[in-house]
Amino acid sequence: MSKKSEAVVQALLDQQGQTYAAEAGIKLRDTPGPLYQLLVLSHLLSARIKADIAVAAARALFDAGMRDARKMIDATWQQRVDALGEGGYRRYDERTATQLGEAAEILLDKYKGDLRRMREQGDPEKLLQGFPGIGPAGVNIFLREAQGVWPEFAPYLDAKALEGAERVGLPKTPKSLARLVDEADLPRLAAALVRVALDKQAAESVRSA
Repeated sequence: MSKKSEAVVQALLDQQGQTYAAEAGIKLRDTPGPLYQLLVLSHLLSARIKADIAVAAARALFDAGMRDARKMIDATWQQRVDALGEGGYRRYDERTATQLGEAAEILLDKYKGDLRRMREQGDPEKLLQGFPGIGPAGVNIFLREAQGVWPEFAPYLDAKALEGAERVGLPKTPKSLARLVDEADLPRLAAALVRVALDKQAAESVRSA
């Protein structure tokens, strides 16, 4: 690694290296609860809404007790709407409340509430899109974060992450970027690259550092 790339990567991790899961209060592990919470967060982040609002909405849902698929279903539709609204997620709150309930039912019916069963059954990149509200963008968000606990997907650096790499002058291929950090830091690197792709000022701060 060149000294310049080393400095850029260190600045990225220091300034922007918090994963979206961590920001939402998810202690990500390969267990049913955190994986489900990441699915919910990925759903919210994939809408055309600011990331900080999506994170706040996820926190509000979790704080209201909706931390697993069963509790999401047990909550009323209005309780889901209210939690989303508390997080500022008002533009899509009613539709999203419906989709969250439907997705929780699918997870319980098909995988007994455990996304690890989905992982065992086939291609998660395809199967994740079987959940309402999870399209290609949601899959990318989920796997960028989940690569730390599902290492077969590492390095998972999608087009948005590569856009961030270009913006701060780093290599533009997943394998080249993966060589710049320890494997354990790949989710943080992915999140940091997405953050600078979305925020020009953040990118400028990293470059100046």
